[in-house]
Formats: sequence, C-alpha cells, structure tokens
Amino acid sequence: MSERDALQGFLDKWRAHWPEWAVAETFLPATQRERAQAWLALRGELMDAAWGGDDPTPGAAKLGWWTEELEGWSRGARRHPLGQVLQKLPVEWRALAGGVPALRSSRSPEGDGAATLRGLQPFAHALANASAQLFGAPPVPVSAMAEALLAEWVLHLPERGVPAAGTDVPSLLAKPRLRGGAATERIQAALVRGRLRRTRRGRPSVMPPLVTLFAAWRAARG
Repeated sequence: MSERDALQGFLDKWRAHWPEWAVAETFLPATQRERAQAWLALRGELMDAAWGGDDPTPGAAKLGWWTEELEGWSRGARRHPLGQVLQKLPVEWRALAGGVPALRSSRSPEGDGAATLRGLQPFAHALANASAQLFGAPPVPVSAMAEALLAEWVLHLPERGVPAAGTDVPSLLAKPRLRGGAATERIQAALVRGRLRRTRRGRPSVMPPLVTLFAAWRAARG
C-alpha cells in the first residue's frame, strides 16, 4: 500500500463516521478541504481512543502512542499517514501532545458539569491553538472549545452503554453556538449539536443533507 493509499484510508474512515461533511465542506475553500479532513480525522482518532469502547486500556495505549507521534511531528518525524498532510504545517504539535493527558482523564470525569469542563480545558486550549495555527484564524475561546468537546464526549457515551439521554443534553444545547475561530471548527461544532438534537428526539444521529446544508451554512457565516 502506498503512503497516499494509507492516508486516504484514514480520511475515508473519518468520512464514513461523519458523512455530513460531503455536504458541509462546500462552505470551505477548496484549498482547505483536505487539511480540514486530516485535522478532523486526527481529532477523531484522539477522541475515539479516549472515549470509545467498553475497555479503556487499548485507548489509553493508543493515546500514549499518539503523544509520542505528535512530539515526533514537532521534530520533523512522522509515522502516521495523517502526518503527510499535517506534520509540516506550522503548528506547535508538542503543545497538542501536552494536552492529551487531560483528554485521557476526561473518559470518566468526576464531579458536576463545571468540573468536567475544567478538566477538559488543557486539551481544549491546545486544540484551539493548533486549529488557529492550521487555518490562520483567531483561536476559539478555551471555554467555548471545552463546551464543544463536552458535546462530542456525550455523543460517544452510547458506545460504552451509557445513554446520552441520561446526561444534561438540554443544557449543552442551550449554550450559544460556537463562534470565532476557523470555519472548520464552527461547522464541526454545529454538526455535533445537530446530532445531539436528533439523538435526544430519538432520531438517527446522522443529519440529512438539507439539514446539514443549513447548519453548515449558518456555522460558516460565523
């Protein structure tokens, strides 16, 4: 398998999980679309490792591997196919690696929602800065990025047999939609909110094309 084939495999894996992006990417410049896909695929790999599956052990090992990989990217080395798109870009990859322990700890947060958000903030801060560097946009406020991450955390709960309906989804949906930062982040946050709404109403989580079109257009406008 060529390096390009390996990269495409990871992009296809991510797109299979988020088919809404076939519509949503219309609102990004064509020159940013592969970069956005690779970035969201990287985020997806980290979050799936942190929050997915019944047993946390494989995910913890994978996060350890990713920490080493991101630190390698900061030195000009790469092993993962997503590095073909991302590694050479002017991003502080070591700082993103430094946020991974907070992501690992968020699998089973303790305390109330406010405590959960505080626990996510180190990773949210690193993620917001990396996204700003990737897309040449102001960073998303850390508190807003942490809230967006918490919404994605809720979407992962059913994988562990925990119904999302048992969490405070209405409170999450009542928060203002993500503003500022890169259009990629705003669109992804809008798709997450859309899936949460559908899950709460007992509908299939994947958003239909017309619903996706409106949500992505609104988010891309800022």
